[in-house]
Amino acid sequence: MSYGAAAALQAAVFQKLRASPALAEVPVHDAVPHGGGRGTWVLIGPEEVRDASDASGDGAEHRFTVSVISDAAGFLAAKRVAVAVSDALVDAPLTLGRGRLVSLGFLRAVARRLASGGARRIDLTFRARIED
Repeated sequence: MSYGAAAALQAAVFQKLRASPALAEVPVHDAVPHGGGRGTWVLIGPEEVRDASDASGDGAEHRFTVSVISDAAGFLAAKRVAVAVSDALVDAPLTLGRGRLVSLGFLRAVARRLASGGARRIDLTFRARIED
């Protein structure tokens, strides 16, 4: 098992989301923008990695979160972007700079209002299996 492919996976996810026509007008970040961000935007967030080595070789399971944050009224705008994120990533044939992506799937989503009540956040969790 290795954490070696983590940066390569993040870079490939970022590129895939930026290249998605359905997300052409939506900013994608890997850190909260200065000033907290306005409008609707995507944030590549936390990741948890576990050993997934087997008899065929070394590997890791990466569970990572991509969040959609929106100050639009209601959840509809955020949900439309969340669908586009999911469509772009599920079973995507990502090419990594290190390691080989075996599978990429959706695990869960949690939609909620942020503490201020004026913004919405949808956290989408994905699972990527990578062989070293």
